[in-house]
Amino acid sequence: MVDKEKIEEEESEEIEGSEEEVEGKEFAFAMAPIVRLMREELDKDKLIRSRVKREMNLWLEKICRKITQKINQSEYTVVELDDFKTAIEPYEMIDDVEGERRRIIATLEKIKQDCDSLIRDVNRKFITPETVSFKEREE
Repeated sequence: MVDKEKIEEEESEEIEGSEEEVEGKEFAFAMAPIVRLMREELDKDKLIRSRVKREMNLWLEKICRKITQKINQSEYTVVELDDFKTAIEPYEMIDDVEGERRRIIATLEKIKQDCDSLIRDVNRKFITPETVSFKEREE
């Protein structure tokens, strides 16, 4: 097993030494608050690699830029809360979309089961020469 304290110490040094820069590029956000939030949501026994921390920071910057570009499409010179809420709406709806996806899949599974049941009923009630030869081919 990897020495957990040693890894955490190395990660702390990485944060302190290169918190604001990666390959000459400054991060948009301070690394420590991001890591703190990640640790709050992760299980206590999980370690976060420095690459994950950097990529999270870069991803948050990208999302912030996308939202700001959407806000910028507003025709008004002052950014209001409504502009912000409109811009983040697609991101807020992710859970709703996932729930809808599950609902649609469940409905399709039910339709599939109904179709299979109807096929069995038809094959049982309407025996034709074609049905008999089809059953023989299956065996």
